[in-house]
Amino acid sequence: MRKFFLALAATLAFAPLAAHSDGPVLQESSFWAQEVNAGSLPHVQDRIPSEPLVVDLEAKGRSFGRQGGTLRTLISRTKDVRQMVVYGYARLVGYQPDYTLAPDILAAVDVEEGRKFTLHLRPGHRWSDGMPFTSDDFRYWWENVANDPDITPSGPPDFMIVDNRLGKVTFPDEHTVVFEWQIPNPNFLPLLAQASPPFIYRPAHYLSQFHKKFADPDALAEKIKAARVKSWAALHNKRDNMYKFDNPALPTLQPWINTSDKDSSRKLFVRNPYFHRIDSRGVQLPYIDVVQMTVVGGGLIAAKANAGEVDLQARGLDFPDVAILKKGEADGGKYRTLLWANGAASQIAIYPNLNFADPVWREVMRDVRFRRALSLGIDRRMINRALYFGLASEGGMSALSQSALYNDDNTHAWSMMNLAHANALLDDMGLTDRTPAGLRKLPDGRPMEFVIETAGERSE
Repeated sequence: MRKFFLALAATLAFAPLAAHSDGPVLQESSFWAQEVNAGSLPHVQDRIPSEPLVVDLEAKGRSFGRQGGTLRTLISRTKDVRQMVVYGYARLVGYQPDYTLAPDILAAVDVEEGRKFTLHLRPGHRWSDGMPFTSDDFRYWWENVANDPDITPSGPPDFMIVDNRLGKVTFPDEHTVVFEWQIPNPNFLPLLAQASPPFIYRPAHYLSQFHKKFADPDALAEKIKAARVKSWAALHNKRDNMYKFDNPALPTLQPWINTSDKDSSRKLFVRNPYFHRIDSRGVQLPYIDVVQMTVVGGGLIAAKANAGEVDLQARGLDFPDVAILKKGEADGGKYRTLLWANGAASQIAIYPNLNFADPVWREVMRDVRFRRALSLGIDRRMINRALYFGLASEGGMSALSQSALYNDDNTHAWSMMNLAHANALLDDMGLTDRTPAGLRKLPDGRPMEFVIETAGERSE
């Protein structure tokens, strides 16, 4: 199935070439010109790494952007500011359009035998507050967060454990970090590239003021009291929200910085002056100066989009909104209504529990003929026409079509409604007894019926 979004402006592109120090002549951002001229911010050549990530848009058939401007978007909950971490998509390694992985924040990654990963940082890379980003930030996470029993009582995260053995992390120099396991760990790099990645680094210079190992005890006690938390660990965790993105004081490597007042319904994010990407003309990215997120009721998002109060809207809209938005577009609305590919393999999927405690039901559900009969009993064509205006792709749960693992036969296997075939499969299982109402019976004589429960968060 496909999701629907309203889109009016292009934001940050990610189409990197190999980074190099002999790059294009750097251009200063007009957004930071006043600070640079006043001497409160270094010139751009002193703000970005000596080996920035050069993004060649023309090589990907895309045009260069223009620096400046504000992008307006809406969110329905304050905690949705975390979307900025997803939209910005600055990762140690990141996915390319063809689903291959390439260095992003990192300059390079060396992989040996699939079990040893040497991460090379970009010399001169800085946090959003101008402090150096080095291997000490990885060390701080490993030694003082992941392995501190007060902050992480459960111990190091699961991804650090392979075959019941904990991986090892070493720090040869300020620009090198090594993650090593005894056997291959093929999930490590994909994990770093996902929408909500494990942040295996922390701004040590900022968070250490909340850690009992480094902070002055009296000053730390005052901070705990002011934050109204019970312990230094609770305070540290409260200030350490790399993904939630709700602490404006927490330095970041993302393209935009949170500068919001926590009590305001309007959240503002300004461009990171130390962001590590430039385009092939020497313009520091991102192009957009400010992202403005306004918190509104979920039911108002479509109406406000229709009224032209947003520039890009990727949440709070769905297929039921298509008709009114397309009408507004046709009536002279200065926007375009687009269908956007969904990252999920299917809008809806029903998974029978193969480990259900009821032994009779469990035996039935584990029979592939039963699950195939269920699939053959679903009228996907009707669902498509009723819910998705016939614009969805019909099929079973499978890999995304862009994936190297995609197989068209798998997508369409057992996915065309065929009640006769479905009944024949159930008959073949021996489930031929029926109630007076015609409902099939389980082998023990109970009516063969079950309830599908949903959280009800989506109209489907």
